[in-house]
Amino acid sequence: MRIAIAGATGNIGARTAAALGDEGHDVVPISRSLGVDLLTGEGLDAALHGVDAVIDAISSPPVGPDETREYFATTTTNLLDSEQRAGVNHHVLLSIVGIHRIHGGTAHYVGKREQERLVEAGPVPWTIVPATQFHDFAAMAASWTEQDGVALIAPLLVQPIAPDDIAHVLAEVALGAPRGRYVDVAGPETQDLVDMARRTHVVLHRSVTLIPTWSGPLGQELAGNVLLPSDGARIAPTTFEQWLAAGAK
Repeated sequence: MRIAIAGATGNIGARTAAALGDEGHDVVPISRSLGVDLLTGEGLDAALHGVDAVIDAISSPPVGPDETREYFATTTTNLLDSEQRAGVNHHVLLSIVGIHRIHGGTAHYVGKREQERLVEAGPVPWTIVPATQFHDFAAMAASWTEQDGVALIAPLLVQPIAPDDIAHVLAEVALGAPRGRYVDVAGPETQDLVDMARRTHVVLHRSVTLIPTWSGPLGQELAGNVLLPSDGARIAPTTFEQWLAAGAK
C-alpha cells in the first residue's frame, strides 16, 4: 500500500514510517522540512497523489490553547480536504486516551480534541487511535517547568506505552479498513508520573529535583483514572522497565 504519514520526521511518525517500510509498503513522508506544509497546504496535493491511507501523527508548537486549537484546526482541515481531492479512503489519527471525556488539560489536549471533532465530521473515512502517554512523557513533562535543576510535576496515574509499540499499532490500523473510534491502546502497567520521571532521569544521568504538585501545566482535572485506558483496551507488550533498560529510547 501507499501510505502517507503527517509528522513523518517526529518521534512517532518516524517510527511508524520505519515499521511500514520494513513491511515493504510505500511510505510518503509529509513534513515541512520535506517541502510539504500542512499550515498552507503547499505541496500537499502532490504528496497525496495515489495514496491509499494517511496517518496523522503531527504535534504542535508549544503555544497557548487558542493558538494550538487553531494550529490543529488548520492543519487537519487542509489535510482532510486534500485527502478528499486525492481519493484517499482512510484517515488514521493518533490521539490521546481520555481527553474527549474532559474539558481541561494542556493546550495540546485542547488542540487534539479539535482534531478529533474535525476528523469525525470530515469527508474521509476515519479511525481515531487513542493512546496513553508514551514512556518518555514523564521526563518531557518535567522539562516544561525545570529551572535551576528543579521541576514541578503532577502526581498523575498513567499507563504508558512504548513509542515503538504505538507506531506498530498505527501501521497495522492504516493497513485495514476504517474503524471509527478504535479501542484505547496502552502499555501493560499503571505508573506514577513522578516516579517515572525520577527513574528516567537516573537512566539519562540527569539530576533534577522533582516537586509533585497540581499547580503546573497538568492540573487536578487529570487526577485519578482520567488518563487510564477503558475496559477492553488493547495492551501493548513493552513495559516501562524494559524501555528504561534499553536506554530510555
